[in-house]
Amino acid sequence: MRHFSAELAQFAAELQFHDIPEPVLRRTEDLLLDCLASILAGSSDRAVQTIHAYAQTMGPLEGLSENIVGRNSTSPVFAAMVNAAATHMVEQDDVHNGSVFHPAAVTFPPAMATAQALGRSGKDLLVAAVAGYETGIRVGEFLGRSHYTVFHTTGTAGTLASAVATGRLLGLDPRQMLHALGSAGTQAAGLWEFLRDGADSKQLHTAKAAVNGLMAAWLAHDGFTGASHILEGTQGMAAGMSRDADPDRLVDGLGSRWAVLETSFKYHASCRHTHPAADALLDVMQQHQLQIDNIASVVAHVHQGAIDVLGPVIDPKTVHQSKFSMGTVLGLIAKYQRAGLTEFDQALDDPEVRDFCRRVTMELDPEVDAAYPKRWIGKVTVATRRGLVLEGRVDTPKGDPENTLSRSEIEDKARRLGSYHNAATPEEIDHMIEKVWNTTDEKSVGRFLSQ
Repeated sequence: MRHFSAELAQFAAELQFHDIPEPVLRRTEDLLLDCLASILAGSSDRAVQTIHAYAQTMGPLEGLSENIVGRNSTSPVFAAMVNAAATHMVEQDDVHNGSVFHPAAVTFPPAMATAQALGRSGKDLLVAAVAGYETGIRVGEFLGRSHYTVFHTTGTAGTLASAVATGRLLGLDPRQMLHALGSAGTQAAGLWEFLRDGADSKQLHTAKAAVNGLMAAWLAHDGFTGASHILEGTQGMAAGMSRDADPDRLVDGLGSRWAVLETSFKYHASCRHTHPAADALLDVMQQHQLQIDNIASVVAHVHQGAIDVLGPVIDPKTVHQSKFSMGTVLGLIAKYQRAGLTEFDQALDDPEVRDFCRRVTMELDPEVDAAYPKRWIGKVTVATRRGLVLEGRVDTPKGDPENTLSRSEIEDKARRLGSYHNAATPEEIDHMIEKVWNTTDEKSVGRFLSQ
């Protein structure tokens, strides 16, 4: 019987810098900058600060790994924990459509923390990140759509992505990497129930995925063993977490298909499931020169995954919960033509946006659902107060690989995120950008915000 977990572990352990095509390396740098900026933007949030306070109490106050949120150094475990929590806070971190997985939040924080602690080079960091992305994305695809209805894939598949990224920096051989996957998979967790309450669990998912994966890799380095068939085994992840797992997805195009290049940037500061409809509504409004008070109602035609995740959020009570409200997102698009961080800060207290929210509904669309998750099509039906019915459609939302952000747009986004709530000065952000663009020249990965 084919040993899929072992094949994946061998690829991750043996990946070398010269194996990775130049466009993949450059895109990995783009994603690193996007991640760092997301950490800054999320750093002041209450939930992130709570996790940071826990780390300050439990962890060392000195170390070699950079806690970007606290602007201090600590151990790899607590740096990875806090930075991972912050990355996912403002809903601007990257996403891979096919796996419905946010790789950056659970790959870069443990990789950066480990690279800094071990004095690894910038090239080493990039190789580790690519290995983590390629692994986590394939695990997400393997677990399938049924997994995502209950489990937050970034928390589950993310634990294995973290283990691989960390393990690559530790120099794990294929056998050790397989043990790391086993220990990571048995710790993988993350349930969607928190959305119904607007709870803080999403930040815990990324924090723990980063830490648990890191722990799995360090333990494997010292001889700790894990299940060798953790993914496809009869009592492994697929058996307990999926009804439609496809083991072939675990090894799909290893070394030739680079999933890093398939990863999307998030243009709006909201759950990715809202983006296609947001872009479609914006297109209709621009074409017909509509304002918010011209619109009587909007129907967003969506895939089932959007209904599963966004459906429970009927009356958002927090800013973070509002980012999972299709009505709120479309209300912001209707009023401001954008759904950015500052717009969301105002949304809950804006009667115009809240009124618009009540006039938005979601309907399952067979075409959209059939294309998902490979393609995220945006379709809306807009009824105007003058009785017109307008149809909008976007086949490639802004930020997808076919409609991606240029480096200048990524820099602009990084500056917006980095300056949010005065998280960093313009000079610090410029330094961070320059450092990322020169990652391959770094003989030892140092701090990204301070020297």
